Amino acid sequence: MDSNRGQNGIQLLLAAEQEAQHIVNAARNAKMARLKQAKEEAERDIADFRTQMEAEFQRKLAESSGDSGANVKRLEGETAEKIGQLKIESSRISHDMVTMLLKHVTTVKN
Repeated sequence: MDSNRGQNGIQLLLAAEQEAQHIVNAARNAKMARLKQAKEEAERDIADFRTQMEAEFQRKLAESSGDSGANVKRLEGETAEKIGQLKIESSRISHDMVTMLLKHVTTVKN
């Protein structure tokens, strides 16, 4: 009877080991499936983020390109204003410059 009990105990241990191996394999497979799912979700999130950033970049590019016409007009206005200021300044001091040049040219040094 002791040998029968020993055989029964061994059989129970083998069955428990097989059941534990099945549980470990199921957990490993579930973990692998979850990792694969997480990777797919991350790839989807990355693709969505990339699409969003690309759309925002294109929007900003369109805004800055659209403003280039306005920038050109603004720069033309500023340039014309500065040219006007230079003309006023040159007309203001031109008489003094001509006088100074004539003085230096006509002065004889020994």
